[in-house]
Amino acid sequence: MLKGKNAIVTGGSRGIGREIVLAFLREGASVWYLDLAEGEYLKEYQDLASSNGATAAFKECNVADEERVQAVISEVISEAGTVDIAVNNAGITRDTLMMRMKTEDWKSVLDVNLTSAFLVSRALYRQMAKQKGGSIINVASIVGIIGNGGQTNYSASKAGLIGMTKSMAREVASRNVRVNAVAPGFIVTPMTDKLNEDQKKALYDQIPMGRLGEPAEVAKTIVFLASDLASYVTGEVIKITGGLGM
Repeated sequence: MLKGKNAIVTGGSRGIGREIVLAFLREGASVWYLDLAEGEYLKEYQDLASSNGATAAFKECNVADEERVQAVISEVISEAGTVDIAVNNAGITRDTLMMRMKTEDWKSVLDVNLTSAFLVSRALYRQMAKQKGGSIINVASIVGIIGNGGQTNYSASKAGLIGMTKSMAREVASRNVRVNAVAPGFIVTPMTDKLNEDQKKALYDQIPMGRLGEPAEVAKTIVFLASDLASYVTGEVIKITGGLGM
């Protein structure tokens, strides 16, 4: 489905980002993933890429650092020739009630979750516009739509991603560059693994499908948005929540 495409994925060394990288590689895309460290999966990525005639490469990058983002994007374009897909997945949490939230925790979450997506997308736009094609996918969250106590900074960053997605989509549609977002709900992560049975039940009771989502289920939707199957889809926010927030 993505054979011959070149993709950038931020935060690609773990969690949902790892599943996105794997899904792209299985579909034949070459992937450059950006993160603070390569993580433990680079060889696995490279082996999978090789079996599909593709490339997997790591780029060390603090995605909140404007100069570093610009340098890394330029490196990837030089190595790949073109970039067809960008997934802005990098994200952090610094959860606490707003009255206790430190200003630096507000700023750091906004910088990594929202500003980084702007920096990566801006750095890629000229090349995508020139080739008259591209797909940018921003990983938002259901809490950017419905909010969540104790996550004022995180919710604001994800709501900002949604607004940015829609505005960018309007700006670049005439160049055949599509911009969409996904809004995952509660997804299986090391954090949810630590919940006790009562906490898990309370969580499940909020979700009509009665279970948590899997990272691979988010990745499958992103593959769709990256592919030509979504050639007439732009400016959309697809919820992946098991019915939460419908």
